[in-house]
This record gives sequence, structure tokens and C-alpha cells, in this order.
Amino acid sequence: MPKPTPVTPEAPARIPAPLLTQQWLDLAFIHWAVEPDSVAGLLPEGTVADTHEGVTYVGLVAFRMHRVGWLRLPGVPYLGTFPETNVRLYTVDAHGRRGVAFLSMDAARLIPVVMGRVGFRLPYLWSRMAVRTAGDTVTYTSSRRWPGPRRASSRITVRTGERIEEPTELEHFLTARWGMHNAFFGGAESLAYLPNHHPRWPLHRAELITCEENLVTAAGLPAPDTAPVSVLYSPGVPVRLGRPARPAGIPTP
Repeated sequence: MPKPTPVTPEAPARIPAPLLTQQWLDLAFIHWAVEPDSVAGLLPEGTVADTHEGVTYVGLVAFRMHRVGWLRLPGVPYLGTFPETNVRLYTVDAHGRRGVAFLSMDAARLIPVVMGRVGFRLPYLWSRMAVRTAGDTVTYTSSRRWPGPRRASSRITVRTGERIEEPTELEHFLTARWGMHNAFFGGAESLAYLPNHHPRWPLHRAELITCEENLVTAAGLPAPDTAPVSVLYSPGVPVRLGRPARPAGIPTP
């Protein structure tokens, strides 16, 4: 694998003709440090674990998806607006492109779940979900409906704190991810990289009040046995997603 591209707080390239537009709002980023070998078997073929100072991370990210739209069409208010909670890992491919790989993506709208599974081969799961704000606390709840396991659920509450004027290297590493790796079209030979573009994250310190979940173990990972190493909150950003670029793995002539 070549040396990974530098971590940059701004997107490295604009996306003038997006495949999808959306907003990611009221995000809670919760991360645990793990050894790279412990997640190697769960990564898309053609990628390896991306590391910061020798370790990689498991991310639990809860948020509100808002007004997903195709191409330059206006975002859809109902079907394109829903809570979502993801379990993700950190990846780098043979071109040095840093990204994320999703192990599970719980979402509250069945039609987008089916479209994501069938059209993009993403691990979307239909769940009963809610995001509730009370003062400076935000609570995210999720209970899986289909396809299972049916007992997979989460209840996360964070208390938001002060704005981070200058995030640390680790905070940039965990949040400034400008693409995802996935076998969008079926099979390891079709591994692709789907880029995204959005403004620099507005990040806040956050206190984890409640974290009752088994989404991490349902995704095939060991249950976290330590406190998270990072808990962050962001009010959100508008996002553009580009078209999948292939190949994402071994370069071809």
C-alpha cells in the first residue's frame, strides 16, 4: 500500500455535479481505539485499516439525515429526512485514499433502506428511531426492525459543550473523511470509492451521558470494554456525494 494521503480538514476536491445531496445534522461521534488486526477481517477487500499513531478506531455515529436529493433536484422532505446511526471503520486503499467502511447503517425510512441495500449494496437496516433535544442534551434511540438481528438497539445521550476552535490531529482523523469504500456493484473486484464534499466540520466537545447499545457487537466487533477515547458533537453540514470511482483497490495500468 502506498503512503496514505494527508488528513485535511477541508475536502481535497470539489464535486460540481453531485450524485446525491443531503445534510447531516445533530451528529454525535463516539470512538473507541482498537488494534488494526482486530478489524482486518471486516474491511472491504483491497483496503487496510487506516491508523493514527499505530491504532485504528471503531466509530458509532448518530445523526439526522435531512432532505436527501438526487443530482441537482431539491431534497425530499419526508422520505429523504430520517434519523440514522452508523457503525464504521477507517480504511485506506491502494491509491492512498483515506475513507470509511460501514458495517451497519440503521435508518428510520424503509424505502431509503431498500434503495441503499439494492442500489448501492450498503449495509442499511430498517429501525425504529428518534432524535430528541432537550436544552444542551441530545438523545438518539434505535431499535432494529429488519433484517435483523431484531434485538439490536441503542440509546445514546450526549451533552454538548464548547466549540472546538482548533481540533486535534486525532479529531481531524476521525471526522475529516472524504469518501467511503464499498463494493457498490457486487463482488470484491468492483470495490469503489465514493467521494464526498462538505464544509469544515463545526465540532464541539461533548460528554457521553448514556451509551446503551449492542450495534457494535451486532456488526461483528467485540463489545467495547473501555470508555470511548473521543466524544464529539456537530450541528452539521451540507454534503455532496460524487459518483463511485473504480478501482479503489489495486491500481490498474
